[in-house]
Amino acid sequence: MLEKLKERSGGLCELCSKNEATEAYVVSPKKDDALENQVALCGTCLQNLAATDQSFYWRVIEGSIWNPEPSVQALSYRILQNYKEEDWASGVLSMVDLDEDVIQWALSGLETAAVHIDAFGNVLEAGDTVVLTQALDVKGTNFSAPKGTVVKKIRLVHDNHEQIEGKINEQMIVILTKYVKKNN
Repeated sequence: MLEKLKERSGGLCELCSKNEATEAYVVSPKKDDALENQVALCGTCLQNLAATDQSFYWRVIEGSIWNPEPSVQALSYRILQNYKEEDWASGVLSMVDLDEDVIQWALSGLETAAVHIDAFGNVLEAGDTVVLTQALDVKGTNFSAPKGTVVKKIRLVHDNHEQIEGKINEQMIVILTKYVKKNN
């Protein structure tokens, strides 16, 4: 499989685009049975995947997030999520518009330690539809979301079980789980 990945990537790592690709990396939770589930990596990128303090190094993915391969997009998005509190990563995340399936793939590989629960004790899952239980002022915008607003295809904030993300008025916003009810 590595030879086919090298062919696809021109022999270079699909994340940093500067070192020779030496590894076929499977983007979890997918299996290694298909080329589309893998990324060609160099030894440096592979080693840095396990580190949590490599923010400066991972600036290389400001380019790889735009790669046409969904596996490269998913892995790049996952890495960006780990550094989303930093300006450079949040800036890239705000600019990119990936397919929802790619985002879910990326986020499914991140540990979700806590369960997201709505205001009525229902377990929330990525892709659910929720209804706002009270009017919310949306920070950073000039609108508020009225009680009863339906938010479709929510995303779970992986590092905070009290928050979800969803689109209201075509803007992705963070919503506290205590203000939503799962729409069955």
